[in-house]
Amino acid sequence: MKVRAKKSLGQHFLKDENIAAKIVSSLLPVTGEVVEVGPGTGVLTRYLLDNRSFHTTVIEIDGEAVAYLKERFPGLSVVHADFLQTPLDAFGTFSLIGNLPYYISAPVFFRILEYRERIPQVVCMIQKEVAERITSRHGNKTYGILSVLLQTFYHIEYLFTVSEHVFVPPPKVKSAVIRLLRKDEEPLPCEVPFFFTVVKTAFNQRRKTLRNALKPLAGTKELRHPFLSLRAEQLSPQDFVALTVWLRQHILP
Repeated sequence: MKVRAKKSLGQHFLKDENIAAKIVSSLLPVTGEVVEVGPGTGVLTRYLLDNRSFHTTVIEIDGEAVAYLKERFPGLSVVHADFLQTPLDAFGTFSLIGNLPYYISAPVFFRILEYRERIPQVVCMIQKEVAERITSRHGNKTYGILSVLLQTFYHIEYLFTVSEHVFVPPPKVKSAVIRLLRKDEEPLPCEVPFFFTVVKTAFNQRRKTLRNALKPLAGTKELRHPFLSLRAEQLSPQDFVALTVWLRQHILP
C-alpha cells in the first residue's frame, strides 16, 4: 500500500536514505527509549529499528500512514494520535526524533519545554528559517521567544542543512536538522511559569524598550533596572532569568 502526502497535515516525505541515516545517527545514546513524531512512511523508523540499543515508539496522526507502518514493521509500537494531544508521561524518559511538519514545529517545541524533564534529547528536521531562529544568539533580529526558552533549558546545535529536492512533494523552502541536549544545571532561581510570561511579554512588543514592553506586568509601578532600557532581543537567556528574579522581587507581593 502507498501513503499519500496530505497537504492538510503538512506532509513532505523524505526520500533520501543517506540523509535519513544521517539524521538517526545524530541521535546520541542518551536514553534507550526513543519516540518518533510523525514517521510517515518510516524512512527514519527503519534506521531506528536497526539500532538495537533503542526501543522505538512512533506517534502518527495519519491513519493511512499508521496502517502502512504496521504492515511494514510488524511489532513496531505505533500510537495513532496527535502528538500535541498525547499524554507523554507514559513514555517515561525518552529521546525525541522526527521530521516535523513546518506548521506545527513551534507547538511541538512548546510541548517539549512542557515535558523537558522527561525529554533530555531532541533530534529533528524543521524549516531552515526556524532552525536559524532557535539557534540565534541575542542581538540578532531572528532571536525570539523560542530562542530564549529553548536555550535556557537545552544546548542546541545546528547540525546540517537539507535541500528541498530530497522530499516528495518538495517543499518551497530548505530544511535543517538540529539537536537539543538538556542542560544539567540547577533549577532556575525563579518560577518557570513567570519566567515564560516575562519572556513572552517582552517579545510581544519587541520594538519597544523592556520598560514599556513589560508594563502589562508592572502596572503603574515605576521600575528601575539597567535591562529595562534595552529591547528584548538584546538580553541573553541568562539575562532574562536575572530580570525575572528581579521582577519577582519588585512587582509581586
